[in-house]
Amino acid sequence: MGYLAGETILDNEYNEFLNNTSGVIGINHTMGVGATVYGLGQTELATVTADGGADSKIKAAQWNALLTAMDNIANHTNISVTARTQVTTGDTVKIKAAVATDLTALAAAVAGGSTAATALGESSELRSAASSTRYTGSHTVEHSVTFANGNNLRYFFNSGGKIRIKLTRTGNGGSSATSKDSSVDELITAMGNFDIGAQVSTRSGSGETLTTNGFANGVDDLGTSYTTIFLITQANGTYTSMTLKGEAKVDNATYGTAVKVTVKMTLTDADDGDGTFTSGNLSSVDVNANAIGTTDFGLFTMNPTTAQGLDPVYGISANAIESNSTA
Repeated sequence: MGYLAGETILDNEYNEFLNNTSGVIGINHTMGVGATVYGLGQTELATVTADGGADSKIKAAQWNALLTAMDNIANHTNISVTARTQVTTGDTVKIKAAVATDLTALAAAVAGGSTAATALGESSELRSAASSTRYTGSHTVEHSVTFANGNNLRYFFNSGGKIRIKLTRTGNGGSSATSKDSSVDELITAMGNFDIGAQVSTRSGSGETLTTNGFANGVDDLGTSYTTIFLITQANGTYTSMTLKGEAKVDNATYGTAVKVTVKMTLTDADDGDGTFTSGNLSSVDVNANAIGTTDFGLFTMNPTTAQGLDPVYGISANAIESNSTA
């Protein structure tokens, strides 16, 4: 079946535009319950009783509902689709140009995690995991987010939702920031916002050395053991052995069955010259000049909104600090 523009659409063809799960993916599979990498949790369109005969007809309202649904998903995913006018009662309902092409493009956008979506809002800080003290070794934090069920997780990430981690340094406890703090600040700038999406992850920052690049991994790629998404090594400052690592895992390796995502963040200072200066011989040097000030890994989410066509939207049901250790 070619789905040629200008051909009168039959009821069985209309149902295929709704429900196909392979080939030209139907709009219901893309936007409804879906499966595997598809689905946004939207209300699905009703199929029609079809016999496939030459006189089988659909109503103008049914065809218009398909066009409206396609426009809604296109608006949210921010991909271009063919502009179409709706039909009125009494019109011959004919296949519009590029319907099959546009359905395929919409399905690909959702399967990719709606990476161009802008109808997203950053949550307030859900968890703050600060180091217990100044330190000269490492600060490791595990944050987790949990969804009500596997479908909700899939809908959230498919519609462009993300887990976001931000790192801040809140002070050294001495008179001023140290050169080691400056190295930490450069790693913070290099990471920026660390976002984990459906199929890919990103950092908004740049710079330093990206020693391990696993940003092609999203939640769909994760297993039940940690996957390293990035390892950034300090390159420009005094402490070039300092690293910042981001890892993630899920409680079930099947996307759509998993309900929990855990993110592990580790800032490591491998420098071994970490003595504390004594108060009797400071020469204006902070006694903690070899220590890193208090660091804080903050947990946020980027939440889909209804601003550009989706309704309802889905979010997490719980979050937690699984561990927070300073060595």
